[in-house]
Amino acid sequence: MDADAADPRPLEEMIAVLSAGSLGERLAAIRALSARGGRAAVDALCIALAADDERACREVIAVELAHLGGEAVVDGLMPLLRSDDAALRNIAIDILKELPSDVAPRMEALLDDPDPDVRIFLVNVLEALRHPAVEDWLIAVITMDANINVVGTALDLLNEVGTTAAVEPLRRAVARFGEEPFIAFSAENALRRIEGST
Repeated sequence: MDADAADPRPLEEMIAVLSAGSLGERLAAIRALSARGGRAAVDALCIALAADDERACREVIAVELAHLGGEAVVDGLMPLLRSDDAALRNIAIDILKELPSDVAPRMEALLDDPDPDVRIFLVNVLEALRHPAVEDWLIAVITMDANINVVGTALDLLNEVGTTAAVEPLRRAVARFGEEPFIAFSAENALRRIEGST
C-alpha cells in the first residue's frame, strides 16, 4: 500500500494540521508526511520541529527525519543549529549524527559556515560520523579556522582519533595560538597520545 492510499489527504492539509491540530492529530500528520516523503514534506517537518515545543512531537519528528535522511533533511536542519533553543539545537545535531552518508559529502562546505557556534556543532557531529575523512577535516579546522573555540573543540576530538598525520598540524596549531594556554594544553595532550602509541 503506498503513502497516498494510506493517507489520501492533500499534502497541504497534512502540513496545516502540524500547526493547528491536537497532539494526536499532529502526531498522525507527522507520520503521514514522513510516509509521503519528498522535499515539501521534509521541509514541513523541519519547520514543525522548530515550531512545536511539545516533546512528543519533537521526538517523533526527529525519528522520522533520521529515517528519511537525504539532502533535504540536512538542508532543513542546518538553520536549526543557529537557534537560541539549546534543546532544538541538540535534536538537530543528534539527527545529523544519524546521517553520515548525507552529511559527509558536504562537511568541508559546512565547516566554512560563518558562524563559529555552527562550526563547533559540526565538529561535534564529526565525532559520530566514523568517516575515513574525519581526521582530515579536523586537521583542516586546526590549520585554518581562526576561532579559538572551534579549534579547541577540534583538538579535543583529535586527541581521540588523531594519528601520526596530525602531528605536524598539531605542532603548527601550538605555534599559531601560542598565547592561548588551552590550545597548547589540548594539542600537547594529543601529541603525547599519538607519539606514545607509535
